[in-house]
Amino acid sequence: MELKSIRIYIPEGCNIILGQTHFIKTAEDLYEIVVTAASQAKFGIAFTEASGPCLIRSEGNEQELIDACVKNLAEIGAGHVFMIILRNAFPIAVLNAVKNCPEVCSIYCATANPVEAVVAETGQGRGILGVIDGFPPRGVESEPDRSGRREFLRKIGYKL
Repeated sequence: MELKSIRIYIPEGCNIILGQTHFIKTAEDLYEIVVTAASQAKFGIAFTEASGPCLIRSEGNEQELIDACVKNLAEIGAGHVFMIILRNAFPIAVLNAVKNCPEVCSIYCATANPVEAVVAETGQGRGILGVIDGFPPRGVESEPDRSGRREFLRKIGYKL
């Protein structure tokens, strides 16, 4: 077995959701979820089949984001993986609905941070073992940091 680290491309100003799924209707079901939960979002979705023709299936409403999803999943090269790239919406707006999608098995990450997928490759194929999301901690939150966090959440409308 060989381990690889695949850097995920995230377009400027976007967030991603990366997960594992299992059925051909994933791309359409995730499309419906994003449109319903975040109608203002621009997004791309891609899903990799793991049997039959083993194609990368895609949907979305912004071609640049669809193309980025397809490119990322082609580089990862693992079956039954999906990616959503969101613009004008945060993952929190759609994440619970995505997790409740019957095809979705698990979520690896939902982030705008730099991300690397840790991929194992065997004679059969590839699979994602996990992700490296962002950077390691640099310290412990202080009172000014706590105040800044709370102010930021109110500024972007997630708290009153």
